Amino acid sequence: MEEHFSTRVRGIEISGIRRMFEAAGPDAINLGLGQPDFDTPQHIKDAAIAAILAGKTGYTVNTGIPELRAAISTKFKKENDLPYNPDQILVTAGASEALHIVMQSLISDGDVVLCADPGFVSYAALATLAGGQPVGVPLDDTFHIDLEKAKELIDGARVFVLNSPSNPTGAVESRESIKALVEYANDAGVTVVSDEVYEHFVYGKKHISAARFGDNVITINAASKTYAMTGWRLGYLAASSEIIGQCLKVHQYCQACATSISQYAALAAYTGDQTAVHQMRDEYHARRDLICKGLTNLGFSLVVPEGAFYAFVPMKPALVQKIIDRGVIVTPGSAFGANAPEYARLSYAASRENLKKALERIRMATGA
Repeated sequence: MEEHFSTRVRGIEISGIRRMFEAAGPDAINLGLGQPDFDTPQHIKDAAIAAILAGKTGYTVNTGIPELRAAISTKFKKENDLPYNPDQILVTAGASEALHIVMQSLISDGDVVLCADPGFVSYAALATLAGGQPVGVPLDDTFHIDLEKAKELIDGARVFVLNSPSNPTGAVESRESIKALVEYANDAGVTVVSDEVYEHFVYGKKHISAARFGDNVITINAASKTYAMTGWRLGYLAASSEIIGQCLKVHQYCQACATSISQYAALAAYTGDQTAVHQMRDEYHARRDLICKGLTNLGFSLVVPEGAFYAFVPMKPALVQKIIDRGVIVTPGSAFGANAPEYARLSYAASRENLKKALERIRMATGA
């Protein structure tokens, strides 16, 4: 029997990041995935175990347990100067689900969705799955959004996806740029979806939440990167009550609720000791300096990332393949859009020891 698949599914490809991750051999050094190599802090694991032992293993309310939504509301007020109340927060199975249900809730067939190019792989794919038309927003030579070109594209769009700190480039947008984008989008009737999952990993700059500058912003975040909880799949979105109500419709049919155990673990994460977050940030900073210096010494010319834990490095596809053949998994720039075919993304969410080994293998691949 011949299968007939939807145009939306046939219109997207398997994630280039996951493809590289799953192709890694046993001796490979994997710099292709945004996977913190830190363990989840012990007090968070203890909270999950306690929840299991207490029998908190059933469905929760669709929006997430009240205690967690209250803790996230407090976090927003304290860390981001955002007045979201618990009823304006929807807990999801990772930021990925949050992005999916936002696209499904906002996008009608043919709607234009703007996202940085190069930018995170999910944005364009999720826009396509929702029936939208993804359009790349050009970046300047330092990987920041080109404001004037962005403004030209905003007119007539439905959604603008903002990601600061950025994956894959590590760029952190300034307060002035974010404010200008949000205000211009508001005037044009465009909703800004602000993906802030790397907010705590910023080096020498300051993270600014887009929702500070307008009510036309949906904020998306997760415990995944901040607390080394990627596999727990716990994220959330915050927005007006009207938007939450529409997103809840999609969430309750595709997910019902985020995993109960992960919610209780996240509650401990957001209300407990934050020392581990600061330690991870400082370690990523040191690793950034290590890999950027090493790559520069090998003759690469790159923009030093300001946040997240990725270096986006100019690199010919043939050299990318040589590096992969040497046992260092990196992600080709083509996975992140049409504007970066001669780049590669290297994640420095790996130990310093592995980063040094990777640099040596890269040296051998380049013949330096």
